[in-house]
Amino acid sequence: MADQQLISLVERMTLEEKIAQLMQLAVPFFEGAEQSGQITGPMESLGITEEIVHNAGSVLGLAGAKEAIAVQEAHLRSNRLGIPLLLMADIVHGFKTIFPVPLAMGCSWDMELAEQSAKIAAREASVSGIHVTFAPMVDLVRDPRWGRVMESTGEDPYLNSEFARAFVRGFQGDDLSGDVHRVAACVKHFAAYGAGEGGRDYNTVDMSERQLREYYLPAYKAALEEGCEMVMTSFNTVHGVPATGNKRLMRDLLRGEWGFDGVLISDWGAVKEMIPHGVAEDEEEAALKAILAGVDIEMMTPCYVHHLQDLVREGKVEERLIDEAVLRILSLKKRLGLFERPVRGADPALEQEIVFCDEHRQAAREAAVKSCVLLKNNSVLPLKSEKRVALIGPFAASGDILGPWSWTGSKEDAITVEQGLRSKLASDMLLTAEGCDVTSVTEQQLDEALKVANEADVIVLALGEDSEMSGEAGSRAFITLPEPQLELIQHLKPLQKPIVVVLFNGRPLDLHGVLDEADAVLEAWYPGSEGGAAIAELLTGEANPSGRLSMSFPYSVGQIPVYYNHFNTGRPKDAPDAQERYVSQYLDIPNEPLLPFGFGLSYTEFQYGKMMLSAEEMTAKSPLEITVSVTNVGEMAGEEVVQLYIRDMSGEVVRPVQELKDFRKVLLQPGEQQDITFILTEEQLRYHHSDLTYSSDAGEFCVMVGGSSKDTEIRRFRLKK
Repeated sequence: MADQQLISLVERMTLEEKIAQLMQLAVPFFEGAEQSGQITGPMESLGITEEIVHNAGSVLGLAGAKEAIAVQEAHLRSNRLGIPLLLMADIVHGFKTIFPVPLAMGCSWDMELAEQSAKIAAREASVSGIHVTFAPMVDLVRDPRWGRVMESTGEDPYLNSEFARAFVRGFQGDDLSGDVHRVAACVKHFAAYGAGEGGRDYNTVDMSERQLREYYLPAYKAALEEGCEMVMTSFNTVHGVPATGNKRLMRDLLRGEWGFDGVLISDWGAVKEMIPHGVAEDEEEAALKAILAGVDIEMMTPCYVHHLQDLVREGKVEERLIDEAVLRILSLKKRLGLFERPVRGADPALEQEIVFCDEHRQAAREAAVKSCVLLKNNSVLPLKSEKRVALIGPFAASGDILGPWSWTGSKEDAITVEQGLRSKLASDMLLTAEGCDVTSVTEQQLDEALKVANEADVIVLALGEDSEMSGEAGSRAFITLPEPQLELIQHLKPLQKPIVVVLFNGRPLDLHGVLDEADAVLEAWYPGSEGGAAIAELLTGEANPSGRLSMSFPYSVGQIPVYYNHFNTGRPKDAPDAQERYVSQYLDIPNEPLLPFGFGLSYTEFQYGKMMLSAEEMTAKSPLEITVSVTNVGEMAGEEVVQLYIRDMSGEVVRPVQELKDFRKVLLQPGEQQDITFILTEEQLRYHHSDLTYSSDAGEFCVMVGGSSKDTEIRRFRLKK
C-alpha cells in the first residue's frame, strides 16, 4: 500500500504528468545522455515532445555512472515536481564481468553460485547507475530451435523455480532501500514465452490452462515469492490474447490471484504490437487494452502518452487506473531510495575500482568451470602434459564467447581458449590453426589445420555458433553445427589422432557429426569473460567437470519438443507387451533424446548404493525419508549431482513419467562415501487437476534416485489419505 506522501504527490500531478510517468524511453531522448539529440529513424516517428520527456518515468540503456548522473540531474531540473527517473537495463548474465549464459548456469545446479553471479552483476550495474535489471528470465523451454533458450535455466519447472529465487536474492538482497549496490529485479517474460510454436521467436503460444499452471507458471511465481519487484509482459499470445493486453492473465491471475502489486512493464514495443497481432485496431485501442490489463509502464511506444488522456476524458478509462499505476512506479522509486538519493549508487570512482575487478572475474571463472558439461570422454581428457596439442577452430582465439545479452561486456577482454591453454601448457606444446570460420571454410584453412594437426598428439577443436546465431530473434530450423565445421572434423579424422571438441553455443544442438566422431566433447556454452581460463582448467585436469544438462539434447529436430518429463501415452514404445509397429514411436529415429536431462560426465566415477526408504507408505503427516549412499570410486575429487525424481502411477489426469523433486550437489574426495537423505512430503506430490485444484492423489508412486534422469534406481511407495 502506497504511503500518504506518495498519494499526495500523485494528487499534485496533472493527468499529462501522470501518463508520462507510464512511458519508458531509451537514453538518447534525455538531456545529459552521451548521444542526446541524435534520435533518428523510427524514434522520430514516436512523436515525443520535450514536455513528455521531462515528465517521463523511466529510461533504459545507460552507458555508465557519468551518464546516469548527468541524465538524472538534468531530468530533476526539468521535472516540475522533482520526480526522479528509474534507470533500467538488461543485465542478464553480468554487467561488465560476464558470467556464463543462464542456460549454462542452469547446468551448474548450484544456487549459491547463481546468487553470487547476480549479486556481482547488481554491484557492477548499480555503481554504473542502473536501478533495475530486466532479469531473471525464467521461461520454461522445450524447443532448442528458439534462440532465447540461452536466457533460461532449462526445461524443468522445479529447477527453474530454484534458480529464479536465487537470481532474485542475488540482485535484490535483503534491503533494497538501504543497499545501493543491489538492483530491483524484473522477472520475465510473463507468460509462457518459451513455448512459441515451431521455436520461432515472438510466435503464437496456445496451451491449456492446466498445462500453463503446471509447468510454465511456477518459476514466475517463485520469483515473486522471493520478492521480485517487477514483471515484464511477454510478446506472445496466451489463450488467444497477447500477454500485454491480457486482462485475465495480468489483472485476474497476476494481480488478483497471486496478489502482485509491483510494477508491470511491457517488453519493447509490445503495446503497439497488439495492432499487428490483430486484437487492436489502432494505437488508442492498444493503449486501452494494456491499461485495462494492468500494464504500468509502456516501453518504447507512445500509445499511452498519445491516447490515455482522451480515453480518460471519454470515460473509457477510469483515472484511478492511471493513479494506481503511477503509485506503483513511485513506490518502487521510494523503495530504491531515489527520492533521497536520486543518483543512488552511481559512482564514477567506485565504478573504475570494482567493475571487471579481479575478484569478480575469479567468480566468473568459477561459474564457467561449474557450468561446462562433459558429454563424452574416451579416456582422452584430461590432457596429459607430455602430449602436444593442436588447437584448431573458429573459437580457438575468439573472444566471441560472451553470448547474447552481454552488451556491456567486451569480447576483447574475454580470455580465449588459446590464452587459457597457453597459461597451462609449455610454449612448444601448443600449436594453433584457424581451420575454418564459423560458417565458411577455404582449402588454405583446411591445409593449415592438417599441417598443424600432423605435428600434434591430440587435436582440440573449438567449434560452435557465433553469438548472433542465438539469443533474441536467433531462431534456427536446423540446429547442427554449420557445415564447414563438420567438414573440418571429417578433414582431420583420417589422421586417427584423438579429437576433443569444445562447444560454444546458446542452445542444445543436434550433435551428429560431432558426438559420434570426436573422442571427447566438452559443452562450454557461452562461458563468459573468463571462459578460456575455465576451459583450460577443465581440459588439463586442474578442475573436474561437474555440470549436468538442464535441457535435453535432441537426437533430431524431428523430435522437438523433446523433454524428460513427458507423458507415457496409451501405447508406450517400451512397454513389456508393446507391438512392433502400433506404438508411439518414430520409424526412423529413437524416441529418446541424444543426451537426457541431468546428464553429465566426470573425470572420476560415482557409485550408488541401494536406495533405502523409511517406509513403504506415506501420509500428509508422515513424510518419506529416502537415503542413498554415494561413493567416489575414482582417483580424482569430484562433484556429483544426486537427483530425486518421482512418478505418480495413476493420477486424476495423466502424469509425467518423471518429475524432478529435489537434488543434492556433493563434493567427494577419492574413496569418500556420503549418505544422502531426501525428505519427500505429500506437498511435493501435488499437481493441478482437471478442475485446476491443486492436490495429491492417494495411490502408488515411484521414487527414483540417480546421477541423471535416465540413470536411476527405482522404488515404489504408496500415499495414503
